[in-house]
Parts: sequence; structure tokens; C-alpha cells
Amino acid sequence: MHKEVRGSLNVAANQKYAIVAAEFNKLITSLLAAAAVDALQRHGAAEGQILQVWVPGSLELATAARPLAQCGSFAAIICLGCIIRGQTDHYDHVAGQAAAQIAAIGPQTGVPVLFGVITADTTEQAMDRAGLKMGNVGWNAACSAIEMADTMAVLKKICKAEGSTL
Repeated sequence: MHKEVRGSLNVAANQKYAIVAAEFNKLITSLLAAAAVDALQRHGAAEGQILQVWVPGSLELATAARPLAQCGSFAAIICLGCIIRGQTDHYDHVAGQAAAQIAAIGPQTGVPVLFGVITADTTEQAMDRAGLKMGNVGWNAACSAIEMADTMAVLKKICKAEGSTL
């Protein structure tokens, strides 16, 4: 029989999580951040296991997330932001760069970095994804962070038993 690895939704006592949230569109991002903290706590995290960092906007999320991932203290980093399409192409540049920069951190560091950035055409759509109608992106990103942190911990144990490192 083959071996299967699947992360659990239980925060281990030795795991710390960082939430990096954008101040821009704070009406929405504050809802995402609150939901992320709630998800972490409901799955076993104590207040001392959560660090919350605020940055000016979504483009700055990766700049703060990268050193947190590199320091080795965090099981996962949760990036939260909200980019709403305006009447210029600024939205496309910010959304594309934020996504690419955040996505690059996890593979480079081995630390899961979750993309919890809402990209929406309207404020109403963003609010829906911040908990009004369609769940909460912050909650979902936090749950994914917990699962990925557990998966990575299991993979490290497997690699150690095999005589290699992850």
C-alpha cells in the first residue's frame, strides 16, 4: 500500500503563524485579518503563536512576508489584501505583481505562504468575499496555512527518516 500525506487542521503548540495584511482597503482587510486570527485560534493557536503585521498595500505584502519566511520562526505566513478594479490599469499591475511576488516566497524558502488577496471588480464583490455572502478569504487562507504547515512538518519527518532534508 502506498503512503499518503495530508495535513490536519490542528495547530501544533510549537507552531507560530504570521499574518501580513494590507492597510489599503482596510474596511475589507480588517475583516480578513480578524477571520484569519479566529480560524487560527479555533484550530488551537494561542495568542502568542500569532504575529500580525500591517503594511501599506497589497504590493508590500511580499516585502514583509519574505523576511518572516526566511527567519525560520513561522510555520506559515498568511498574506491578506484587497485590490479593487478602478478606472485605470493600475489594478492589473498591482494584482499581478502581488500574486507573483507572494507565490515565489514559498518555493524559495520552504515555508508555506498563502495568498489571501481579494481581487474584485467592485467593493460589493470584495465585501461578499470578506464574509458577507461567500465565506471569508482570510478564514480560508488561515485554514490552508494550518494544513500546509502540518503537511510540511510531516514531510520533514519523512525526509529525516530517509536520511535527507527538506
